[in-house]
Amino acid sequence: MAKILIVRLGAMGDILHALPAVTGIRTALPDATIGWLVEERWSELLTALGRKASPNIVSLQKPLVNLIHTVDTKRWRQRFYQPAATAEIFGALKRVRKVEYDVALDFQGAIKSAFSAKMAGASMVAGFADPRESAARFFYSQKAARSGDHVIEQNHALAVHALEKYFYGQELKLPTPLLPVGPQGEDWADAEIKRLGIASFAIVNPGAGWGAKQWPAQRFGQVAQALAVHNIKTLVNVAAGEEDLAREVVEASGGNAFELRCTIGQLIALTRRARIFLGGDTGPLHLAAALGIPVVAIYGPTDPLRTGPFGTKSIVLRHPESQTTFSHHRAPEEGLLKISVEEVISAARFLLGSSHA
Repeated sequence: MAKILIVRLGAMGDILHALPAVTGIRTALPDATIGWLVEERWSELLTALGRKASPNIVSLQKPLVNLIHTVDTKRWRQRFYQPAATAEIFGALKRVRKVEYDVALDFQGAIKSAFSAKMAGASMVAGFADPRESAARFFYSQKAARSGDHVIEQNHALAVHALEKYFYGQELKLPTPLLPVGPQGEDWADAEIKRLGIASFAIVNPGAGWGAKQWPAQRFGQVAQALAVHNIKTLVNVAAGEEDLAREVVEASGGNAFELRCTIGQLIALTRRARIFLGGDTGPLHLAAALGIPVVAIYGPTDPLRTGPFGTKSIVLRHPESQTTFSHHRAPEEGLLKISVEEVISAARFLLGSSHA
């Protein structure tokens, strides 16, 4: 049976955008060996913490892949000229090569991901004809044109193109993505909800990777006050280094928001229990969408047609003056700032009402 390597090293949202295509591959080819080359910090998106599952078994704990090959490219770059780092890099690639993959799919389109796919030793390396970094295409033996507006649709089309001979005429569907379920995360989520004394809650994410995508934290606090009228408390998810944003939300919430500190696996478990998610174009928003949680998406310089919430009830708010750009400016984009608190509250109320329709 086919041996397929997925190369999508990071980040959180991008890995989540690859999951529907890989879920489709697993559904169509249940006996295939599927491996994933991923940054170590994101591996909980593929397998829950706890006792390691057998590499030959797909389970609730590890629902999609047989093998997870972790890398740490940031640490490797910092220590690149040290002999120990070089040995670690080639040792990691050697372990991938031992699997003898038939196909490597590079969903990332970066030079480092394309190089990794090539070094994995697969018989065929497939990627986009117009990768994010143009030099990446020189590592591909098969190239596919992009098809579809959303990046999830584009990833699906790449999988269809590269794996056509393995499907024997059957359609590669685009199903709801599968995420790991582990007892540690589930037990923690139940205990955290009990500790906070909340029965119904929203999750907000004031951070957004770079400042131009970041709706003001204080406004999230005002939204939390409005949600409290409906007996919904708010959990504020922040990444390391964003603690000041969480404090701003909590202080502006009138006691109705709580800072949330958790691992990725714990966030998955907690998000499954949320009534609604509110935030910008960032990983936790795409996690909520993947889990079928209603989403209020607050967009500025990124295009929701390409990276908006996919496969769930959602309302995307984007001001007409916003212009699509990948420039990582620190200041919030002007159009983003013109999205009012009242618009976000209204969208949340609508989705909360429709979820009970």
